[in-house]
Amino acid sequence: MDKSWMNLSRVSNSYRNGVESFLNFAFQNASQENMILCPCKKCGNINWYSREVVYEHLIVDGFIWGYRKWNFHGECTSSRTSSTINPPYPYSAYHQSVREDDMEGMLRDAFNMRIHGLQSFPLDLVASDDNNFGANTFTETGRSVLDEQPNEEVAKFYTLLSEMNEELYEASKFSKISFCIRLFHLKCLGGWTGNSLKMLLEFLRDMFPFAKIPHSCKDMKKLIKYLGLGYNKIHSCPNDCMLYWGDRKNQQSFHVCGKFCWMNRIIEDVNKDEYEAQSRRKPNKILLYFPLIPRLQRLFMSSKTAESMTWHHDQRTDDGLLRHPADSLAWKSFDIKFPSFTSDLRSVRLGLASDGFNPYKIISTLYSTWPVMLVPYNLPQWLCMKQSSFILSMIIPGEKSLGNDIDIYLQPLIDELKQLWAGVETYDVLRKENFYLRAALL
Repeated sequence: MDKSWMNLSRVSNSYRNGVESFLNFAFQNASQENMILCPCKKCGNINWYSREVVYEHLIVDGFIWGYRKWNFHGECTSSRTSSTINPPYPYSAYHQSVREDDMEGMLRDAFNMRIHGLQSFPLDLVASDDNNFGANTFTETGRSVLDEQPNEEVAKFYTLLSEMNEELYEASKFSKISFCIRLFHLKCLGGWTGNSLKMLLEFLRDMFPFAKIPHSCKDMKKLIKYLGLGYNKIHSCPNDCMLYWGDRKNQQSFHVCGKFCWMNRIIEDVNKDEYEAQSRRKPNKILLYFPLIPRLQRLFMSSKTAESMTWHHDQRTDDGLLRHPADSLAWKSFDIKFPSFTSDLRSVRLGLASDGFNPYKIISTLYSTWPVMLVPYNLPQWLCMKQSSFILSMIIPGEKSLGNDIDIYLQPLIDELKQLWAGVETYDVLRKENFYLRAALL
């Protein structure tokens, strides 16, 4: 059987015809429930998919390296040569590491692409060196061109997906984006400063001049910024009496104590526009608020955490012993009082905690910060109290304890909790369905 087409360009007609002949052969000899193992670089003959999905993967990613004998798709091989030519899992360490990293799966979870049924690039948008997603320029593969441009979220997804397919250097097991994500993760775990990371990047660029290594931490953030969950800056009164938030967002002075919102009053020049005058001002105090709803939604949109969010109902041992918050009287009495809330096992119970500390570890410095943390009690007990499972809700700067004034800063959180009590539409990647996510503080 002629398989020379497997070495051709994936956008050529000969390659596409060869893929069709492979699919005809595979579905005739090795299909189960109208699906076959996908031999693309990402799946590595591990995942079962339909004909359309396998075709798409082979056009976008190509076959795994060395898969010349189609053992997993009905082609017979003698026992004498099968062990040497084709090992049980015919993919190299490179493809195995890519599959284990599952960067594409992480991108799909982050952008909720599974709900739209996108298995990879649309066939009209096959990745190539000429693709320029910022300019909406794509390679045409013979199928009908999309009538509409992708929306903003989908465009971000495609941009990151193209970066994921860009190798750090030739034959590297890391893509450019996986390198940045891993290195930035190490920075966060090790508490590296931005300057130390910059020096490391300079050293790596000198050592590997052929690699596509970013120049600075700022360049890395630009590349992976779409993966993160943002935060809001909210101006607040230094006397802790109000927030510039909601209807009072554009006020210039505090209606409670009368203190001016900016640290220094500026005599505005009539020749200066409003934007320039605004940019020269420095607020007295800034609250950093991290929206809760998208963070809770991400727990159910991610295949890594969706199952753990229902552990308290599906796998917890209920023998009367207190091992988990679900065994407590507070949890059980809440269930009895609000049966409509507890009817959905995915409803989230949260704990709230806060404390202040000096971030600079200098005793003579009066500055301190007050983080407010949320703990998702739905997770197993060995996860819910881990630092990596905590949800940072806000960071409040201040020289002293807020005391009773902390309720001023909790307003944005309370507003989101009201929305979550009513229900926010969310996608459950585990059950492949939309549902209304609800949450409450215990």
